[in-house]
Amino acid sequence: MRSPFVQRWLALATGLFAAATVLAAGPAAAEPSAAPPPVIPLPPEWDPGFYLPPADVVAATAPGAIIAVRQVRIADFGVLPVDVDAWQVSYRSNDSRDEAIPAVATLIKPRGQAPSPRKLLSVQLAEDSTAGYCAPSYALQHLSAAAVAGQIVVPAEFLFAQAALAQGWAVVVPDHQGPNSAYAAGPLAGRITLDGIRAATSFAPLEAGPTAPVGLYGYSGGSIATGHAAELHSSYAPELNIVGAAEGGVGADLGPALTMASNQATSGLVFAAVLGLTREYPDFAAYLDQRLDPLGKGLFAIKSPLCVQYQSALLPFLNLTGMIGSDGNPLDDPPVAAMLDDTRMGKSVPDMPLFIWHSAWDEILPLAATDTLVDTYCRDPGTSLTYTRDHASEHIVAELVGGPAALIWLRDRLDGIPAPTGCITSDAGTMAATPGALDFLGDTLAAKFASLFGTPLGSR
Repeated sequence: MRSPFVQRWLALATGLFAAATVLAAGPAAAEPSAAPPPVIPLPPEWDPGFYLPPADVVAATAPGAIIAVRQVRIADFGVLPVDVDAWQVSYRSNDSRDEAIPAVATLIKPRGQAPSPRKLLSVQLAEDSTAGYCAPSYALQHLSAAAVAGQIVVPAEFLFAQAALAQGWAVVVPDHQGPNSAYAAGPLAGRITLDGIRAATSFAPLEAGPTAPVGLYGYSGGSIATGHAAELHSSYAPELNIVGAAEGGVGADLGPALTMASNQATSGLVFAAVLGLTREYPDFAAYLDQRLDPLGKGLFAIKSPLCVQYQSALLPFLNLTGMIGSDGNPLDDPPVAAMLDDTRMGKSVPDMPLFIWHSAWDEILPLAATDTLVDTYCRDPGTSLTYTRDHASEHIVAELVGGPAALIWLRDRLDGIPAPTGCITSDAGTMAATPGALDFLGDTLAAKFASLFGTPLGSR
């Protein structure tokens, strides 16, 4: 639910820039030809021709089928070009009610030869924002202004995607929050992620065909998309050859996260998730519209067009539940409880091996919720799951020390090495001590450093 001010702003922007958009829409049996990369990339709000193809075109397209494609230039923080081949694809997906929606993903291929089909990693970056210009597809482009405008997480996390590219893998990065920037709406994000993989494996220039082994990676906000995609795989996209999923700092249950954040420094970020969820759950949106106090309604209007940096910094230490008028705990009221139940992980056991890690001292997403999720999965005797609790980190540091271990684990799965059977839970002093992790990180940084001096990424 966007404020009237934001709706008017978007309508004006659409009218001003519609003539400048790249439009290649329409259902087609053949793969659309790629348009050349834009000189100055436009954010989704100013680029409706690509991001919002006509509803009838979307509805007539199969989930995951490509509607439009264009080349793009990728850069670190919008400034330093990354020497890879990259495209954006507009494709059809489904929302959490299985209604047709448009979606966008960025497809990236490293330089150099690779076995056919090329291995593919779907990287769900933590967008954690409530505006289109914060989406990965815009933030990753050369000369985008996303980092300046507050999207600092996506370009920072992109290093993990570059680690995959340095291995010679192809990468798909979906805009998993969808066209309405529905931050934290897990079932929506899971579908968009799976359909993004469908689009990637059907796009011949990426060299990852329908039988390509696929891995999933996501941390924090990206773990929400990754976890739900893993759970939905068998029912929504069983034809995809997903061989493993790695998720860390897991957003397994949003209710405990909301409770923990109330009156804490992280409340601004979690309030953004509340805002994002109203865009996918109409009953929840109507409930908040009736119950929020004036401060809450004012924050909705102010925060609606912000990226993660400013979402987090603006008015921390909010009493999140106190802004909702309720006779009891608002989390128990039916519209809230229904939304929390729909977004809670654990409804089905993923049919691929899992690597899960979480800081024992996570200040944003409660460890107990991830413990519960792991226990739920491990009740199934067929589950293959490796779970590590890191004791020398908090939320941000846990990705830095755990990400290399997760990518090493994914490398084994993509190489066809069977995952350990059963469930393995361990407590680590630091995951940086995982065998091979520091070497993997060093090799990644060396490849990245060499790319700054003209060595194409993944050309080994």
